Amino acid sequence: MNSPRPYSPVPGPGQSLTERRKAATQLDIARAACALFAEHGPDATTAEDIARRAGVALRTFYRYFRSKQDAVAPLLAGGGDEWRALLAAEEPGVALGPAIERAVRGALSLPGGEEGLEWTRGLLRAAEEDPALRAVWFRVNQESEDRLVPVLGRLAGEGADPLDVRLLAAAATDAIRVALEVWAATDAPVAGPGSPAETAVRCLRTLTASMPLVTGA
Repeated sequence: MNSPRPYSPVPGPGQSLTERRKAATQLDIARAACALFAEHGPDATTAEDIARRAGVALRTFYRYFRSKQDAVAPLLAGGGDEWRALLAAEEPGVALGPAIERAVRGALSLPGGEEGLEWTRGLLRAAEEDPALRAVWFRVNQESEDRLVPVLGRLAGEGADPLDVRLLAAAATDAIRVALEVWAATDAPVAGPGSPAETAVRCLRTLTASMPLVTGA
């Protein structure tokens, strides 16, 4: 993974006030970690530094995260939360190809999202030299793919082949992941040609061009 505005987790239905506060604290820590990684790099940043910047005790940091790299997971995961929520709002039986494209474009083009995308670019660049940070990125994407399967299954309907649903979830997740990685390695803008939204849709169309749930075959 992994939102414009900047990226923030989408509250789950029925989430209690305590759970919302925990999520807000996690996001504060994630933003602090991202800022420090951008300023000093992961190697020169400690968990203590992140806790101090976030205004929490070190024990609070470790209550939520296992490592300094793990602290950025909520920030990276927010993008997946955003676009799955947009897709989940579609009605069952909708044409899946266009629906997925709408959700991807919507999540990657939300007003005020430039800062979140630039944070993601900085994290992905830092991950090139940090295996632990790369591992967090891949884990976030795998979790996003797993959560996408039931969303697509509901939209595709009861008669859909579970394998087709699973493959479409993998393709959609990888389209966004690859698009963000390619974009992060450049100085391309956050909107317009070369942007994450445009590149993700291009990847999506290439990866799903022959998939039955998209073509209707």
